[in-house]
Amino acid sequence: MIHMFALLQAAGSFSREYAGAWAMLGAGVGAGLATIGAGIGIGRIGGQVADGIARQPEASGSIQTAGLILAALIEGVALFAVVVAFVIQNKFAF
Repeated sequence: MIHMFALLQAAGSFSREYAGAWAMLGAGVGAGLATIGAGIGIGRIGGQVADGIARQPEASGSIQTAGLILAALIEGVALFAVVVAFVIQNKFAF
């Protein structure tokens, strides 16, 4: 909580020289949120796939395929978000 107050104080005296620091902070937060979101999404898909297979074992092949495709799509979006965050981070050199 103490770090948040220091961050808010720095935001109050925003100047041009802090623009790179704010971009680095935003890139770090963005990469972290993308990773957390992907982990939650893939975990939910895995749980629902296991639940679906337990309810209908005869459809396990199609359920597993659909779950794998959805997990790959989520992972692709998360990877794209992390790459964008690193591109933003590399735009600013100190």
